[in-house]
Amino acid sequence: MNKHITSPAGFWSSWISPDLVAGRSVSLSDLKTCCDAFYWLESRPSEGGRTVLVGQALPNAPYDLTPAPYDVGTRVHEYGGGAYAVSAHGEIVFSDRREGGVWLRENGEIRRLGGQAESRYADFAFDPAGGGVFCVREQHGEGEPKASIVWLSTDGQEHVLLEGADFYAAPRPSPDGASLAFIAWNHPDMPWDATTLFLAKIKRNSGVPVLSAMRVLAGAETPCSVIEPVWETNGSLLANSDAHIGWRPIRFRPENAFRPEPLPDPGVEIGLPAWAFGQCTLQPLENGRLLALGIRNGLNETLLFEGGAWRKLELGAPVNVPQAYGESFAWIDAPSDASPAIATGSSGEEIVRHRRAIEFPPGIGANDCAVPEALDFETADGSTADALFYRPVNAHHALQPGEKPPLVVMAHGGPTGRANPAFSFKVQWWTTRGFSVLDVNYRGSTGFGRAYRQALDGQWGVADVEDCICAVRAVLARGLADPKRCVIRGSSAGGLTVLQSLAQSDLFAAGTSLYGVTDLRALAHDTHKFESRYLDRLIGPYPQDEALYLQRSPITHADRIIAPVLFLHGSEDKVVPLSQAEEMVQKLRANGQNPELHVYQGEGHGFRQEATLADSFERELRFYQKVFSTASE
Repeated sequence: MNKHITSPAGFWSSWISPDLVAGRSVSLSDLKTCCDAFYWLESRPSEGGRTVLVGQALPNAPYDLTPAPYDVGTRVHEYGGGAYAVSAHGEIVFSDRREGGVWLRENGEIRRLGGQAESRYADFAFDPAGGGVFCVREQHGEGEPKASIVWLSTDGQEHVLLEGADFYAAPRPSPDGASLAFIAWNHPDMPWDATTLFLAKIKRNSGVPVLSAMRVLAGAETPCSVIEPVWETNGSLLANSDAHIGWRPIRFRPENAFRPEPLPDPGVEIGLPAWAFGQCTLQPLENGRLLALGIRNGLNETLLFEGGAWRKLELGAPVNVPQAYGESFAWIDAPSDASPAIATGSSGEEIVRHRRAIEFPPGIGANDCAVPEALDFETADGSTADALFYRPVNAHHALQPGEKPPLVVMAHGGPTGRANPAFSFKVQWWTTRGFSVLDVNYRGSTGFGRAYRQALDGQWGVADVEDCICAVRAVLARGLADPKRCVIRGSSAGGLTVLQSLAQSDLFAAGTSLYGVTDLRALAHDTHKFESRYLDRLIGPYPQDEALYLQRSPITHADRIIAPVLFLHGSEDKVVPLSQAEEMVQKLRANGQNPELHVYQGEGHGFRQEATLADSFERELRFYQKVFSTASE
């Protein structure tokens, strides 16, 4: 198709409409397999953001397992995850986000299993001995929420097995039901800083498990992050540990007294920061083989361990490690240039995609989507950092002669997170309209090893900001974007990076903070338990280092921000309260600026509702277009 020039980049018409972003797309997550079926969660903006558990047994069509009004999800740690589990016999346990209760689906019927008032539940695992479910409980009330591992019996009784640590995760019973592995950690550590892997014997008292002979398997002598314990059928335990360089698998065999045995170095990082429960990068296979999801240069790849060595498998673009399904695998496939989909297949064979998250309009395919290019650049301290760069793509438009595209710079959240290469509207919305996109894996990001992740310790608001600025300069030096039309956007922790970048550089024509941090002191006071000591490493202990908190807070430097700023925030945000945006807006207005603030009623930390998603994308686009139009006058 011949391209024709109709408008400057940034103003192109696009096949990605607001209703496609919001109403005609779903979010796929947390795929599991069991027997002859596979299951996943489907978040539907058209149903008010309700999350549905869906099942499928080939060759049959997908079917909903949780009808309205059930909303599968949990708010443990506020970020949730691990909201359901499937037993070997097909029973399903799940948490309902609406009021935190736990429900059991068996023989096609759903009944309440339990759940105390003011408590939340996550990370479920059926007891192989039968009669109940292990899970993590977060109990709210006066003071700080209390964490524990509990056992919910199928007759509705709740038994506390373990408490005392600040946090617990991944209670995983051995295949014979005789042992329980689990993760624990305490303030001020986050789970990517230091955790401890425990193993306990399970005794039974009238069928109720009781933990005994508890021992530490990893994480005691040398502080490290041990995550994702998973059992092999032969009774060995696997986990990921970053005690050496970065996360990599270690094995604990009963015949070796469960002493840690690191597997050979895979050459990539295998593991994800535990913001949410239930993340999975390890899948044990038969005969000691292991499937793993690794990250190399910011991109995902699937690896197979067999015969004492690792090799790469071609299994599409999985979000988490593919799960064994009969003689093949099932996974959520999320390439950069196609709709995320539930997929099945094997390496070297054609991948079959079943349910798709998005139905592209007729005639739209991979050539209409931007794909990431790995881009490295020199940081302010002379080291090297990474980013993903996307060029504008549109079959009906082209850059005008001599025109360079505007640039959208993205600062990911966390800040312990990463730029994700999977298909995303937050990238394609811009590239199809003539923008280039630069998604920065600044120092502190995941996927580049422990040292890279720890490079942000004590440097949040400094190193991440320097890296975003240096990344933009690298792009401009290569002639890939218009220096007068660079904007920066970020959500949550990325919002702080956005505002600090605007205060410290004149590179950006505008910026957008989506439910972003503006006042670190207020965050230390007001945020939830999971992140309440996160800043101890990223900034310093509070209130001892209050002066540093002030120095790193955008609200302190509001007088240095002269570029237009758009704030988008949910009224019910418990992680970064709305007051953070409101006070920053007041400061900017007092300094003669005219920032825009839009509050989405009923939304929390992250947007889920159809109307919110459509409006937020449109509003941000109009904001940049207005900035560009005003600048050209």
